[in-house]
Amino acid sequence: MSANHSQPLIGHLVELRNRLLRSVVAILVAFLCLVYFSSDIYSFVAQPLLDVLPEGGAIIATDVAAPFFTPIKLTIVVAIFATVPYWLSQVWAFIAPGLYNNERRMLVPLIFGSALLFYLGAFFAYYVVFPLAFAFFTSVAPDIVSIATDISSYLNFVLKLFFAFGLAFQIPIATLLLCWTGVSTPKSLASKRSHVIVGVFIVGMLLTPPDIISQTLLALPMWILFEAGLAIARFYEPNDSESICSTQLAIDKTHH
Repeated sequence: MSANHSQPLIGHLVELRNRLLRSVVAILVAFLCLVYFSSDIYSFVAQPLLDVLPEGGAIIATDVAAPFFTPIKLTIVVAIFATVPYWLSQVWAFIAPGLYNNERRMLVPLIFGSALLFYLGAFFAYYVVFPLAFAFFTSVAPDIVSIATDISSYLNFVLKLFFAFGLAFQIPIATLLLCWTGVSTPKSLASKRSHVIVGVFIVGMLLTPPDIISQTLLALPMWILFEAGLAIARFYEPNDSESICSTQLAIDKTHH
């Protein structure tokens, strides 16, 4: 590799390192600001379960260090989620110089819309799914069973649901990208609606705990979000002239 080619590569790697360091520092700062409230944060996340526990039910710790480390673990996750806009802006600042104007106009709403949808998925899980699911779990427990959920097990359970719903809420973005890149079309995706409905229920079964309530509460929003993404894609579907223009720009960029 010649010196002329290695210099830009080294510059890109240095910039990537700097932006990664800034993102890590932002997460660390957010964590340090939140760690004092780690117990309160855990109490907030545990509230949907506490609200439906029968008399005598409780959240317990079966590990000696769990009361300390579990809220800390949750606070780290919250710090990462809270700084999503910042480290996404760092990602955007790194890739934006290499994009054409039409690509920038498309990717800006997609990147930050993806973060917003992830937040919405987590909020939906907390305010809709958790109360219904936990109420169902506690109501079907045999009378001879005293409900006492482990603090670490509960956190792992809710983090899986937060991630599952945050990921599921990305469906409009995925649908829009499929249509925008020409992989598919709104008409073609609409014709596969029955397959999509079966698919979202399968995904709901795989991503959520083995209960029909969580699976259905994930599958139905996924289907609705697919329809929303389909509707948006019809407005943003590129026409032939845009496709030709993008192809020509890519060829010119390759030659240069």
